[in-house]
Amino acid sequence: MSPVLRGALISLAAFGLYSTHDVVVKLLGEHYTSFQIIFFSGLLSFPVVSLLLLSDKTDGNLVPRHPWWSLARSVTGVATGAMGFYAFSVLPMAQCYAMLFAMPLVITILSIPMLGEKVGFHRGAAVAVGLAGVLIVLRPGAEPMSLGHLAGIGAAVMGALSSVIVRKIGKNERSIVLMMYPMLVSVLAMGLLMPFVYRPMPVEHLALNGVVAVLGMCGAFLMILAYRAAPAVIVAPMQYSQILWAAFYGWLLFSEEIDLWTGVGSAVIIASGIYIVLREGRPDVSKNRPVLENRSRLDTGTIPRVGLWLRRFGPKEG
Repeated sequence: MSPVLRGALISLAAFGLYSTHDVVVKLLGEHYTSFQIIFFSGLLSFPVVSLLLLSDKTDGNLVPRHPWWSLARSVTGVATGAMGFYAFSVLPMAQCYAMLFAMPLVITILSIPMLGEKVGFHRGAAVAVGLAGVLIVLRPGAEPMSLGHLAGIGAAVMGALSSVIVRKIGKNERSIVLMMYPMLVSVLAMGLLMPFVYRPMPVEHLALNGVVAVLGMCGAFLMILAYRAAPAVIVAPMQYSQILWAAFYGWLLFSEEIDLWTGVGSAVIIASGIYIVLREGRPDVSKNRPVLENRSRLDTGTIPRVGLWLRRFGPKEG
């Protein structure tokens, strides 16, 4: 098997695990707020991740060189997780993914003022087409906009902002700093909210929070293997396979069906996202590659970004 094919298959498996992760979040969301889910899943994953990170023997300390950007990135990570988990709790899975698939479009827009990226006609047109796809999914005026829809859009925007911040400061910050601070802020912020939103959890629901943590870490591990085997232009588009998992899980567990306009809008968003990825893969087009180097799915603050794991444990940067 060629390394490229192996990387593609591994990434498909990783996104299958991520989709299963989202199913468990949706199941828990029927009983608990997204804040409580994030708190316990982050708390359960924190010891394992901390042990891995503390094995870093490189010289330096844990003081960020860009404290305000680091704080902003941590806050956006927490906001992404809270809004994303809430959207999965209340909306059909396919609609959630359609909105989250807009992240590459927002990353491309934000990279202009924040990274100095020059976006030409082709990528600009792809962004416009992709945003039109979002409107097709949402159908403003024809369908009522709910808090879940706003949360899904907000998660895409905050996730994109977090990704661009990492790209902006990543070369100057230690990987352990970029990994630890969002996790700390996430657990602390959600912990402060617990007195107001906590509902007692039976053992089986607490175990499901552990499943969320394990699936997130296993998905990240597979993504590391995928990026080591194949180039980003092969691995990155595999995220769109999650729409197939959404259709399957939605039908199997939640009696959901993908309506015509969600399907059409998703196809438009996916096509524009793939086009942007392919354009960024050309060295004469992009100097920053902000979308290709966004090797995470949702930056929730509970699991470190895949690109940072690659920086920490492998030669590739992200």
